[in-house]
Amino acid sequence: MAKKPGKAKKDKSSKAKPHTPAKESGKTSGQESEKLISSEVVFEGRLFRVLHDKLIEPGGKPSERDIIRHNGSVVILAVDRSKSKKDPWIVMERQYRHAAQQFLWELPAGKLDPGEEPLAGAERELEEETGYRAKKWKPLVEYYGSPGFLGESMKVFLAEGLIAGDAHPEDDEDIEFRLVRLSDVVDMIEKGRIKDGKTLCSVLLYARRLAKKRRK
Repeated sequence: MAKKPGKAKKDKSSKAKPHTPAKESGKTSGQESEKLISSEVVFEGRLFRVLHDKLIEPGGKPSERDIIRHNGSVVILAVDRSKSKKDPWIVMERQYRHAAQQFLWELPAGKLDPGEEPLAGAERELEEETGYRAKKWKPLVEYYGSPGFLGESMKVFLAEGLIAGDAHPEDDEDIEFRLVRLSDVVDMIEKGRIKDGKTLCSVLLYARRLAKKRRK
């Protein structure tokens, strides 16, 4: 369950004191964890399973939740800086998404197999979907797309030093991919042409970090 952010307390002069967030360790510092009473699998499919959980939430409130459990996914921000370090090229994909009922521009991504290491999964997905391999890999960010009901962790990797090869996507994947300048991807985001969450947060974070490096 998402926790509400704490409010900064005010002193006697009504001036807000600076708020220092607690270090993240799976739960907020100083608060109790939840207590799981029971967990029942109500649906199990090829990609995920749905559980009906009964629990005591932090603070002692009884609750029942329907939760989607997933092995987790990896996202790859594959960057070609060989022609321009200021405005590198990004590997982008376009594919039809039935849940969204439209074609979407996205970064390469895919689910992890049970027990698979995230980096190994990222390397596999990039090569399967685009044919590219990368000489340099680095974690960029990890996030939850919809933590109110979806337990899928999305681990984003930055891949550089790209080597082209032949793609071999899965039978149910029909993917068009191309290299797009970072500035053009950001422009697509600003114009609302990119609606995919993993692409929005990953590209904008990378662009922000790149801009900070240029200012140093």
